[in-house]
Amino acid sequence: MLVTTKEMLLDAQAGHYAVGAFNVENLEFVMAVIKAAEDKHSPVIMQTTPGTIKYANLDYFAAMVRVAADAASVPVALHLDHGDGFDRCMQALRAGYTSVMIDGSHVPFEDNMALTESVTKVAIAMDIPVEAELGKVGGKEDDGPAVKGENPYTDPDEAEEFVNRTKCSSLAVGVGTAHGVYKGTPHIEQGVLKEIRNRVDVPLVLHGTSGVPDDQVAEAIKNGICKVNYATELRQAFTRGFMGYMAENPNNFDPKKPSKPGMEEIYKVVASHMDNLGSTNKA
Repeated sequence: MLVTTKEMLLDAQAGHYAVGAFNVENLEFVMAVIKAAEDKHSPVIMQTTPGTIKYANLDYFAAMVRVAADAASVPVALHLDHGDGFDRCMQALRAGYTSVMIDGSHVPFEDNMALTESVTKVAIAMDIPVEAELGKVGGKEDDGPAVKGENPYTDPDEAEEFVNRTKCSSLAVGVGTAHGVYKGTPHIEQGVLKEIRNRVDVPLVLHGTSGVPDDQVAEAIKNGICKVNYATELRQAFTRGFMGYMAENPNNFDPKKPSKPGMEEIYKVVASHMDNLGSTNKA
């Protein structure tokens, strides 16, 4: 059941729900996410960032997710999140990833289009969808530089031109969210999102969603979001379960024992989000 994100996101767009894209850091994350997807009968996207694949390379994660997907009864996609260049995207494609993101949001508009188009030309020939990013999703993603002091919103005019020229399969947009841990309550600018939706026809992606209130996410889905990313929240959940066990059992030396409550915490987070995204029972 390892599939691409193309039909998965088009189905979500037609059905007015979103598919959760969950960053997986190790085997335990993969097992917890797939269990939630199975129990919720939900399609699911597992994704890795460049920082994660520097810890354990693309082939490790491709193998783990492939094993999980082969045994699953729900559609599973493996996505490269925030691909940091043409070469990284090509490495992911060779490793068996079924979806890639090229993130050119840190370079000028024309350069972003050129970079994105260089990836889409190859990926389209392989029937692999490409996510791009336009605008600035603030905060700090993975081990990259923090984004601050810039306009956080995607320009709808630029979005229309960008999609038409690059032929990207989906577009991550800046609508007020940020990566990492929020210090206050985040706010999605729904008006900007609606205008982008009116100008482009590809599925739209929401980044930096950990900590965003469920009602704001649900409204964003009504306004065109088809893929919602979660990373920080899963890391916090696993660490909470793991450290909680170790606090009660300080002499434990078997890593499987604290990992189990860590996985249980991830499971609860993922299952809850699937309900809110509307993807439950859509597999």
